[in-house]
Amino acid sequence: MARTAHVQRHTKETRIDLRLNLDGRGRSEITTGIPFFDHMLDLVTRHGGLNLKLKARGDLDVDQHHTVEDVGISLGEAVNLALGSRRGILRAGYFLMPMDETLAVAAIDFGGRSFCVLKAKFSARSVGGLQTELIEDFFQGFAQAARANVHLRLLYGRSSHHQVEAIFKAFARALRFAVSRDKRLRKVLPSTKELL
Repeated sequence: MARTAHVQRHTKETRIDLRLNLDGRGRSEITTGIPFFDHMLDLVTRHGGLNLKLKARGDLDVDQHHTVEDVGISLGEAVNLALGSRRGILRAGYFLMPMDETLAVAAIDFGGRSFCVLKAKFSARSVGGLQTELIEDFFQGFAQAARANVHLRLLYGRSSHHQVEAIFKAFARALRFAVSRDKRLRKVLPSTKELL
């Protein structure tokens, strides 16, 4: 059964149309109006083994905040929908991502409770035009909508570009593992509570 979702989020601040296939081939068509953010989402698609089609229009004349946060919420909603009952998934995943002089770690658990922790001190206030303080807002929105624990930590690094990219890549690889299906346990809910 295909694990796909279509999410539309229309507010006074943003208009988002997102299509997701959890079992994709790393293909993407992404337009948010923030080119570096598009690049980070493309990394999530490629390293996460997803297919993602995303068109987001936000009030960028005001700020990037609404667009970045609402894309995080929309992606989280799509993952939540695509996972369905969550039976048979590995549920949790982690990844340690090196990128030249930078090292980042991500851990994700689709246990049904929302929580996000990002521990990172970025070298610059913006990278490629993306405000680095908004990275936490993106992941907070994702965690809340996906009903997931998301923990991200930048261990070290010099280049602000590498710092941000390593976090997104680590997130993508942890996500890929966590949503993977375990053939031996395909009918089993990965919780002793029998509720996620």
